[in-house]
Formats: sequence, structure tokens, C-alpha cells
Amino acid sequence: MLANLLNTPNLPVISILAIVALSAIAYVAAKVAKVVDTNKKMAQRLENDAARRTRANGQSASQKRDQLIEKLGRRFSDPNSEALNKLRARLFKAGYYSKAAPYLFIGFRFIALIVPQVILLLTWPLYGDKLPGNALMLASGGLAVISFVAPSFMLDKKLGKLEGQYREGFPDMMDLMVACVEAGLSLDGAVQRVSEELTQRYPNLSDHLKIMNLETRAGRARSEAWKNFADRLGLDEARALATMLRQSEELGTSVGETLRVFANDMREKRMLYAEEKALALPAKLVVPLILFVFPSLLTVLMLPAVVRMIDVMAATSS
Repeated sequence: MLANLLNTPNLPVISILAIVALSAIAYVAAKVAKVVDTNKKMAQRLENDAARRTRANGQSASQKRDQLIEKLGRRFSDPNSEALNKLRARLFKAGYYSKAAPYLFIGFRFIALIVPQVILLLTWPLYGDKLPGNALMLASGGLAVISFVAPSFMLDKKLGKLEGQYREGFPDMMDLMVACVEAGLSLDGAVQRVSEELTQRYPNLSDHLKIMNLETRAGRARSEAWKNFADRLGLDEARALATMLRQSEELGTSVGETLRVFANDMREKRMLYAEEKALALPAKLVVPLILFVFPSLLTVLMLPAVVRMIDVMAATSS
């Protein structure tokens, strides 16, 4: 049958028709795929627009909420007071760089102080008759103390955590700065390069380096910028580095050699700190051993003997 088909005089016509049919099928398939792809892109665009509008609405609601809290904080604070300046410095050190941060903090504290009291008063008739007469005063006072102290406690906790991160990343920062300066970069260029390198592992330390770099670009003296950097970190090591760089700049000594000596000191301090923590570990393990390990071990050792004694006493009594 194949031989007859090949020998037919209409073979060229059939071939042309087959090619035309295949081309038409391919063309239709391409058009269908294009329409499907267009529909997918349109659907994806609509989903992205809807998600963008949702985020915009959420951000708008969040901004309105923050504005209300900021107004509340401004009402209960003095912009020129020393306490507000100290609070602003603490918040800046904790990573809250907004100018409205202290007012938001005061507003949140006020809300945390008032809302629990309102909830307590509204729910007290449900169970107040089952408690002593002075329970309402005690509960209100306790909530007031907790609400007033909790924001400061959380801020101090975050500051302590960040200080640990700064102390951990400071030797790495010094090693990178030594490498950059000895490679031929200026001190400002080394700061910019190190801030980029530390973005992933120590983002908060990197942010403070970027702020210092912006200060020097804005025309602030380098010694003053390093002093502000040390004050933001709150580390004695950073203050010592700022002092050494200021002295090096005044005396005209090599910055690379100064950084190398300081980096070696930082590395030795890190080793001493690690050894100190390792030596303190046995003393910290004493309490868990006494409370958990020794009772369990004693139970495992004494349980067979106790069971044996019970069996013997039962046999004797019978």
C-alpha cells in the first residue's frame, strides 16, 4: 500500500496539502497558546493589582493608626525635655531611626496603661463578687505597674540583645577594615565597603556604619562621626577605637597600623570572652543537674531495690 501511495501521480499535491494542513495546525496552536498566555498574564496582573491595593489599604490603615498614637504621645510629652532626648537616643540605639519613634513609644505606653484598666473595670462585675474587697485595687495597681514597666523592659531587652550582636560583630568589622585599608582603600571607603559586607550577618551594625558614612559625606568631622558611632553602639571597644583614630589623625600615624593593632586586641578579647563563658558553664550546669539529672538517676538506681523490698514484705506478710 505504501508503494502504491509513493507511485501515485498525485503525490506532490498530497504532500503540499499535508504541509499546509500541518502549518495550519501549528498556526492555530500558536494562536491558542498566545491567547492562553495573554489570559494568564492578565489574570496575574489583576491579582497583582488587587494585592497592591490590599497592601496600600493596609499601609494606609497602619499609617493612620501610627499618626493617632504619635499625636497621643506628643500630647503627653515635652519636645525639649531631657528625658525625651534620652529616650530618643535609646530608641535610635535600638534601631528605631524615625523622628516620631519617641512619641510612638510614649503613646503605646499610655495605651498599654489605659486599655487594661478599662477591660478590668468592664469585666469586674462578672467575677468581682467572688474576690476580696481590695482585689480590684490590687489588680488595678498590678496592671498599672506592669503596663508602665513592660515597654521599658522590652526596650532594654532589645538593647541588650543588640549590644551582644555589636560585640560579636565588632572583631569581624575590624578585620575587614584592616584588609580594606591595607588593600589601598581610604578609611571612608573602607567603612562603606565593610558596611556592605556586614549587611547579611550583622545588619544593625551595618546600618550604624552607613549612618556614620553619611555623616562624613555631609561634612561632619571624621573624629566626631566616629564618636557618634561609638555612642550609638554603647561599646567600650567602639569608644576606644574612636579615640585611637582621633589620636592617629592628630599625630599623623599610619591608620592601617592602628587598625591592625586594635584588631589584634579585639581578637584576643573575643578569645578571652569565649574562655570566660566556657569556664562559667560548669557552675551554670549545677542547678539543672541537681534538679533533674540526680533525681532521675536516683530513681532508676533505687526503683529495683524498692520493688524487691515490696515483694519481700508482701511474701512475709502472707
